[in-house]
Amino acid sequence: MQPASQHVRPLTSCDLAHVQKLLFFSDYVYQRFTPQELPLLLEHYPACGLFHAEHLESFLLSQALNPPVAWIGGFGVSWGEHRHAFDHLDRLLDYLQPRLQARGVRQLYYSGNDQEQDWLRTPLLRRGFAPHSLLYAYDKFDYQIPTHGNQAVHVRSVQSSDFEALCEIERLCFAPLWRYDALAFADIAATHPYFVVAELAGRIVGYQFNTVDEGYGYLIRIAVHPAFNGQGIGARLMAEAINFFARERVRRIMLNTQEDNRRAHRLYEWFGFVRMPQRGFILCKELPPACAS
Repeated sequence: MQPASQHVRPLTSCDLAHVQKLLFFSDYVYQRFTPQELPLLLEHYPACGLFHAEHLESFLLSQALNPPVAWIGGFGVSWGEHRHAFDHLDRLLDYLQPRLQARGVRQLYYSGNDQEQDWLRTPLLRRGFAPHSLLYAYDKFDYQIPTHGNQAVHVRSVQSSDFEALCEIERLCFAPLWRYDALAFADIAATHPYFVVAELAGRIVGYQFNTVDEGYGYLIRIAVHPAFNGQGIGARLMAEAINFFARERVRRIMLNTQEDNRRAHRLYEWFGFVRMPQRGFILCKELPPACAS
């Protein structure tokens, strides 16, 4: 039986301190965001928390909501409630899913870094999620660069006026589940230390962004307009990214990529990334259309 003082409600920016405290004190956390991203997640995307009186016992965040797609951005349960973690998950999913459906979401995705060790994979499979695809993990342990790529390409910091062109590259390069929209790009630009675009003859032909967390470098996205493939643009962006990580003195550079993205695999391996044994994965839950009122 649920305690009478337990209740689920939306989370907003005003709840930032509650979420930060739970993240700090609990080991029962799934986190698909950096600390810098958390305030904007709470501001821009549906999220909910289960409270006992005024104490946050668990939370569920969404992320990268670009209908018909959204992602689970984070889930956490306080140390004292960890034995009831999946009861909390049920209540939070029941609360959040209709709010996502009302915003046009039809597929809710979850990504994990290791299908053998992920603590939420089996519980989510039991709650209507299904395997979607696998990911390869690549790590690089040095800053060596085999080529600097196309030197005719101008690499500069992103500007808000670039987002329309970046969204077009997203549409041409990626399936819907991977696409960012202008709001997501604005949040990334505000929270990531490195976000650049590649220009060729005055036209935006690619982009790349990274982050650094606790001394590790994360190469998050590199994309080139398909009409300009094979012109050394991806190599130029990769070389600049590694130079950024060298300046940051990261211990290791890490990335994930789709299992079937052969072009990306070749680029990463050329630049000295090593495929790691663990396999990442994607789960997907199909959500029915929102009920008409």
